[in-house]
Amino acid sequence: MFFLGAPLSVAVCGGLFLGGGLLILRYADELYRMFGNASAVIGAGMLVAGSGIEIVDRLRDDSGLWLLLLGAGISAMFAWRFIKGYARLRFAYGSALLMGMGMHLVGLYLTADQLDLAGWPMPFVHLYATDVLVTLGALLDIRFITALAIAPFAQMLDTGTGYFHAAYIFYSPEYTLSILQLSVLMGLCYWAIHRGNDMVKRQAGVLLIMGFIVANLCALVGSLWGDVVGSHLWGPQGQRWEYTGDWTAYWDAVEAFEAQAFVISEHVYSLVWAAVLAGLIIFATLKNHRGLFNTGMTFAGIHAYTQMFETFYDEPLADVIGGLAAIPLAFGLWRLNNAWFKSVRIGAIV
Repeated sequence: MFFLGAPLSVAVCGGLFLGGGLLILRYADELYRMFGNASAVIGAGMLVAGSGIEIVDRLRDDSGLWLLLLGAGISAMFAWRFIKGYARLRFAYGSALLMGMGMHLVGLYLTADQLDLAGWPMPFVHLYATDVLVTLGALLDIRFITALAIAPFAQMLDTGTGYFHAAYIFYSPEYTLSILQLSVLMGLCYWAIHRGNDMVKRQAGVLLIMGFIVANLCALVGSLWGDVVGSHLWGPQGQRWEYTGDWTAYWDAVEAFEAQAFVISEHVYSLVWAAVLAGLIIFATLKNHRGLFNTGMTFAGIHAYTQMFETFYDEPLADVIGGLAAIPLAFGLWRLNNAWFKSVRIGAIV
């Protein structure tokens, strides 16, 4: 790619490599399968990367839509061959499908940016990306892809991560509503685990765990700050630009909204989160859901440590106790895993 230089040359060369690799896989002996797969995968990467860069370079403001459509076309073609084609070509077809879908999703968000989409249309964009990733993960039976679907799903209510100088952060402006949203997802996954085949159980299981992790992170934020439900969706905090330069009016609007909004204090959040964690840990133990049990226990420890340091942040003894307690807690969790989860049935969350 470096020596070819021009994106179009990279794309053309990649297409030739892809075609050659598929021919080797189709007609050559088993001995040459490695060369066929290597040629096909490298060629697909060059084709997608080269054509994508060429489109962005030449079409500029319209590039998002073209990437969206071209990625959809590539994905549809290789999905068809992945399902209907020869078994020995499935790895190459699946790799090309994955790259085409990557182009499709890049085009999706680039189009949204170029059209200046904001507000209510964006949750539907994130929901579509979630559906694409879940479908792709199920088709290829790759749980890592399914797990990635939690990112656009959480972004429907702007829950996500961010970076500023020397700090990586998790943020959730509407954590109560995000927890409810993620609870619906976890309920659907749990339903699928007990009604689907082994592939569905694997995919639903990992997505359930990812939803549980993000929901607990939202609860952690709530246990520290409490929540004014809806403040960033239909309250003044979601329309700060309307008060530019007039902070007195902005804070007056915030106080007026909070006076009539549903407010959950950080103390209530802490107690409810602890109770829910306890219930889910007991449930996971009885149902032999090892992944759910370990995730729940991990966040129970995080919750306990957070509250301890929030309460006794100025006491050096709290640091000593916290550090020493971590060792027996880790040992105890390891022993519980060995004692309670010696065998895991097919489809259990692991």
